[in-house]
Amino acid sequence: MKNYKYILIISILIIIVIAFKFPFLLKTSGIGKKINKITEVNHAKEIQEVLTKFDSIYNINVEQSGAVGGAVVITYKGQVALIKCFGVKKSGENNPVDEHTVFRLASVSKTITGVLAGILDEENVIKLDDKVVDYLPEFKIKFPENTKSVKVRHLLSHTSGLTPHAFDIMVEDKVPLEKIIPRLNEVEIVAPPGLHYAYQNVMFSLYDPVTKVKTKKSFQEILKEKIFEPFGMKDASSDFESFEKNENKAFPHVKNEKGFAPARLNDRYYVTVPAAGVNASISDMGQFLIAISVKDDDLFSEKARKAVFAPQVETVLKRTYYRNWDKIDSKHYAIGWRVLNYKNRIVAQHSGYVLGYQAEIAICEDEEVGIAILSNSPNSFFSEGVPAFLNLFFEHKNKQEQEKQIVL
Repeated sequence: MKNYKYILIISILIIIVIAFKFPFLLKTSGIGKKINKITEVNHAKEIQEVLTKFDSIYNINVEQSGAVGGAVVITYKGQVALIKCFGVKKSGENNPVDEHTVFRLASVSKTITGVLAGILDEENVIKLDDKVVDYLPEFKIKFPENTKSVKVRHLLSHTSGLTPHAFDIMVEDKVPLEKIIPRLNEVEIVAPPGLHYAYQNVMFSLYDPVTKVKTKKSFQEILKEKIFEPFGMKDASSDFESFEKNENKAFPHVKNEKGFAPARLNDRYYVTVPAAGVNASISDMGQFLIAISVKDDDLFSEKARKAVFAPQVETVLKRTYYRNWDKIDSKHYAIGWRVLNYKNRIVAQHSGYVLGYQAEIAICEDEEVGIAILSNSPNSFFSEGVPAFLNLFFEHKNKQEQEKQIVL
């Protein structure tokens, strides 16, 4: 009998060793799941003070702003540390926002396209230094030398050399991208590719036909295959029809003298999907943040990460653009992301706005922390949310570091 006991104990020890050394061998087994459950650490406890303070500020600001509905998610060390929804999908109706309510991301779509570009670059499908004209022979801008020099990275970092917001009026009027492209040679050139920052939606979205030529798939298919499905973004889509038919969607609202009033659903900017056409829930955004902010993640490798977040060009923006932030030491644009040197840390972030919707996102890779905010009633409160959280978080981390040094 004693021999059996020894054999049983040794067997359990062997299983535990295998679980830690080779977790992939056990991840589909019941034993592996039990061990993972036992050893899982709740990292939210490490920043509970920050989460409590932010939650209090968030609640007060929601009430004071009169916002109709929205949601926030904070991730930390590969886990959702806080997810909170408030309000309703449409004012005047009893239809509360939940974790799977879908919002439009507007220009936060660029961050998802940037991550996609990093993945396709690493897989050698479409390299960031590939020439656009090699994929789109019909592509022409004003000067032949500029046409030949524009790379994929120039599209996704707003450094193609064209004047800012080229043909955004046509995008507003829902003119298809394929009808805009032949007119790009009418746009003034302000600098050679790669030197000058000028925000674009049309040029950024040329990544759509580039991927289509290379993969023989639609941009929507590529997003689903490379981002939505592997990242676990189950509510996400990238077309107006999917958004319109989704029964769990947030309706847009615009502000008037009485507050916020519902607006009609609109399909503006879906002709530029890479720049502004992604729809997602706060649950989706949590999954996205985890995938891109956790180090050594199989979904988004270190190589792809470095390619995406490497600063491409300095952005000279008016102080009012970051009026809710404390002093920012430097501002750059990377591949679909703004990159800031903020409080001695590198923060990647972006904002998005389209009539009736607002989205905010930010991550600090070194701290493995991220935050996203979605709203169906845009106002300044949502712009304040990201820096408010980061200020609390960095202050907490600095305090911990100081205490550690005192102990040492």
